[in-house]
Amino acid sequence: MAQDPVLVVIERDLGTQPVPHPDAQFVEASLMAVEERNDTQRDALIFSEVLISELEAADVILLSTPMHNFIVPSVLKAWLDHVVRPRRTFGLTGAGKVGLLRDRPTWVIIASGDVLGDDPVGQADFATPYLRHVFKTIGITDLQILTLDGLNRGLENQAAAQIRFDKWLELLVLDRLK
Repeated sequence: MAQDPVLVVIERDLGTQPVPHPDAQFVEASLMAVEERNDTQRDALIFSEVLISELEAADVILLSTPMHNFIVPSVLKAWLDHVVRPRRTFGLTGAGKVGLLRDRPTWVIIASGDVLGDDPVGQADFATPYLRHVFKTIGITDLQILTLDGLNRGLENQAAAQIRFDKWLELLVLDRLK
């Protein structure tokens, strides 16, 4: 923000203001063609449209999330369920799903209390491939993901994670300023 005083930040704190999980009415309406929806079905998609509009307005997306049980928290999954909609954010073709949103830099930070990886003490990371796939589905492929793991394993791991984050952020900002 210091570099760009006209920068507008749209912030959604899903931890303090959770997105509701889609219900049957939402799912039914989202699967229908636009011209087939009645007023009730259109109303069921209003909040989803707000979230998609925020995403469409963004020049850069920053997503910070913890990892819960190897994957993203359910509230982030709920947000994604509102944003990933057929005929709205992805098209259905004979060749599969095609993203309809404009690609833009998307930066994701995943925090994990445990160590990730294939070694005996490591846990699996399903969040990274899941997020890559979901964002690609809606057309966003310019995705940079930083995983900060082992954060519950002492101050040394936390300090190392902070150094990795600072370097990652510096590279992203420098790249953005080019």
